[in-house]
Amino acid sequence: MQRRATNTVHIGDIAIGSGHPIAVQSMLCADSADIEANVAQTLALKEAGCDIVRLAIPTMDDIRLISAIKKEVDIPLVADIQFDYRLAIAAVEAGIDKVRINPGNIGGSDQIHAVVEACRDRHIPIRIGVNSGSLEKDILQKYGRPTTEALVESALRHIHLLEDEHFTDYLIAIKSSDTITTVEANRLLAQKVDCPLHLGVTEAGTERMGIIKSSAALGALLCEGIGDTIRVSLTANPVREVYAARDILAALDLERSRVQFVSCPTCGRCRVDLFRIAEEAEQALAMVHKDIKVAIMGCAVNGPGEAADADIGIAGGNGEFLLFAKGRPLYKVSPEQVIFSLLDEVEKL
Repeated sequence: MQRRATNTVHIGDIAIGSGHPIAVQSMLCADSADIEANVAQTLALKEAGCDIVRLAIPTMDDIRLISAIKKEVDIPLVADIQFDYRLAIAAVEAGIDKVRINPGNIGGSDQIHAVVEACRDRHIPIRIGVNSGSLEKDILQKYGRPTTEALVESALRHIHLLEDEHFTDYLIAIKSSDTITTVEANRLLAQKVDCPLHLGVTEAGTERMGIIKSSAALGALLCEGIGDTIRVSLTANPVREVYAARDILAALDLERSRVQFVSCPTCGRCRVDLFRIAEEAEQALAMVHKDIKVAIMGCAVNGPGEAADADIGIAGGNGEFLLFAKGRPLYKVSPEQVIFSLLDEVEKL
């Protein structure tokens, strides 16, 4: 698919924008006073494949998190700042890699100028965050509710605040808890700006519904070439956000370092416990970083023929499995040995 052309923004050593891989983000949810827990969560996120980690900085005491995490984990950090411009400046001085602010709620022009100058001096980008719960009162009064047009008008207003300071090192996140509004707002904004866009559905819900809503919105936009970095927001362990984001990218062929996993839903022809085998295979392949397709099929009908493009696969028979590669049969194996044999063949690729 053709990616939308944008400027490039650097967050630490990660380049964001057209021509660069779509970066996966998540956010720490440990108590900001618990440094050890935040460091551990950051390590877990990096191991899961997260590219960029955001952390809330509600008070000056929490600035210490930045250096503490950076000492233990090599990953770009984003400071989430609300209302107090001094927190943004302190985060920049502490070595943060990006600042997330709503320029309209951190004070007047003098405060915005101070934040911009701090970021400019250290080449730190700013992420403008706009969502359905943070719209200005006059915009809400104008539109009556957080509509597509209301979100975009708010985003453009914040962009002008930065550009009035001749600051262009920014990207935008425009989010709604409503899937359709999120899609339409990003489509409209993409027509009006050339900066990178951070995609996500805010307050998407628990893991099940949150992944469904995020997949619908992010999938639609990414298929149109819109989006340069993503977060799947879940009321769950943030590691689950990273797994979901990577799965969305892999499903759209935008993630080339993970196994593309396919399996059939089974039917009355299936004579093996494919549900269990598929779950075990998916878990075993989760940490395999290869650009390959693996197929788990229930019978000869949905086996080598229908999954002929798979690099390696298995098809169930009468109490046994057939391993195949690119539609070509290899050998038969028992259900007890099928996962080991499958992983052995994957290792050879």
